[in-house]
Amino acid sequence: MRKLTAGLFIAADGVVESPDQWHFPYFDEEMGAAVGAQLAAADTVLLGRATYESFAEVWPTREDAGGEEGGMAKALGDARKVVVSRSELELTWRNSEQLQGDLVEGVTALKQEEGGPIGMSGSVSVVRALLAAGLIDELHLLVHPIAVGRGIRLFEEGVDPIRLKLLSSTAFASGVLNTVYGPADQ
Repeated sequence: MRKLTAGLFIAADGVVESPDQWHFPYFDEEMGAAVGAQLAAADTVLLGRATYESFAEVWPTREDAGGEEGGMAKALGDARKVVVSRSELELTWRNSEQLQGDLVEGVTALKQEEGGPIGMSGSVSVVRALLAAGLIDELHLLVHPIAVGRGIRLFEEGVDPIRLKLLSSTAFASGVLNTVYGPADQ
């Protein structure tokens, strides 16, 4: 079975919404390497609609420009991209397809296909649903030393507990903690 890893930027108070508004002061070479390693290991990238749309707007242009981000941009472009949305989408980025049917059933089938690891970046509503279904093998959280104070948090109030075990953690010079969790029952 294919391994599914999800990566999120998260504030110390659990906020994951709009990281573009608070995480850039902490983004450095260490964080870039961690994000790059998590996504580069994947031959398939699973994205929610909003994350897909923001990636499809930026990464093809970066690939065309080459430069420092050209390699990562090409790798993302070459990867199979599976997009989760309840609405029919017009997918413009090469190697993109929409997940058909039920999310849990579709991702379960995707994990059973031949291939390498499946990576996720952002897409908090998808991450929440897949965590609750026990389908995420590794949860990579880049915990930023900032309390945003408002916004969508990774874990909503009133949901059933999801037990995790710490697989690794590294403190970056920026103060960001790179933590990797797996299911506690494995």
